[in-house]
Amino acid sequence: MAETGVRIGCAGWSLPVALQPHFGAGDSHLARYATRLPAVEINSSFHRPHTRAQYARWAAMVPADFRFCVKLPKVITHELRLTGCEAPLDAFLEQAGGLGARLAALLVQLPPSLAFEARVATAFLETLRGRHTGAIALEPRHASWFTRPAEDLLQSLHMARVLADPVRHAGGERPGGHPGLVYLRLHGSPRVYYSAYDGSLLSALARRISQARDAGSEVWCIFDNTASGAAAANALALRAMCQT
Repeated sequence: MAETGVRIGCAGWSLPVALQPHFGAGDSHLARYATRLPAVEINSSFHRPHTRAQYARWAAMVPADFRFCVKLPKVITHELRLTGCEAPLDAFLEQAGGLGARLAALLVQLPPSLAFEARVATAFLETLRGRHTGAIALEPRHASWFTRPAEDLLQSLHMARVLADPVRHAGGERPGGHPGLVYLRLHGSPRVYYSAYDGSLLSALARRISQARDAGSEVWCIFDNTASGAAAANALALRAMCQT
């Protein structure tokens, strides 16, 4: 289903009623979602744990070439703030492991107040990399992460820095970290989580994705403007552009 090296999807698999006819048949929203889109980002894991059996059930609902990205729990990123979190990290990874081969990436979203501190960041990210060899994307939201030391650390550990829209800090208008992975998260603009993206922006995004793919990068593009149901329509439109 996926174009080589490109994964386009949404943060969650909710399908607005008006869009459901554009998806194929299935026994669940996820199964229907997976008939048209090749990837999804599980964000609910940020708020609450899911059992390994639940992850395995989700994996069984989708085609063999479908892939998941799973967001790290807030207890790790927002409550413990990357320190002393080996136990919850191991629990999370054991649970998400239920996805098997369909687990393709992990997302680490940091709170806006969490500045880059080399010792803490290095210890945590090295621990995470030691436990997960697949793709890892970091979405920092403090200006100090958009600096050379943070960039060098991410590159050394083969982790991508997310390009998130809306852009919060200088340097955030382009992806960073490991060049082999480009991870885009589109939260909606001007109204975060609600606003749909227009055709001209999606066309420019499709060109940018094609350039990254042609340069040899794996590309993920996730629409998180889900509150108004805009994400699925934007993802379908972008995917069609990337296929032409």
